[in-house]
Amino acid sequence: MAVKKIVKYPAEILEQPCKPVTVFDNKLKKLLNDMYDTMIEFDGVGLAAPQIGVDLQIAVVDIGDESGTIELINPEILAATGEQTGVEGCLSFPGLYGEVSRAFYVKVKAQDRKGKSFKIEAEDYLARAIQHEIDHLHGVLFTSKVSKYIDEKELEEAGN
Repeated sequence: MAVKKIVKYPAEILEQPCKPVTVFDNKLKKLLNDMYDTMIEFDGVGLAAPQIGVDLQIAVVDIGDESGTIELINPEILAATGEQTGVEGCLSFPGLYGEVSRAFYVKVKAQDRKGKSFKIEAEDYLARAIQHEIDHLHGVLFTSKVSKYIDEKELEEAGN
């Protein structure tokens, strides 16, 4: 397992739709493990493959709750309802934060590291993280959805 370098904006790969995963092998398992290590090392709650320079529909999400680590391969949002607005950041945009509105609830179909299909339902912060990562796989950046940018000082004040 290894920590990979985070691709920063304006790298082209961040704004391009990724290719579906068709091969579920040991190379994929290693990539998923490396993505998890990278996400943890950089204190993220999610990481999409293009953020480490890989053009594949793969994301990992771990918001630090009982859901644990969620690996999403070829994910597709089946349903999205409600609305929530909150502050988001992105490992590919260090130090940049903004308010983004997203669905409060999502139902997602994806595949696991063995290629087996599964469905997951998520609400609130977990739903937000999943939507953010799935956007990455379609070349959509959170900056295109920001209603208001927030500087780090404002963020620290809000956290106290």
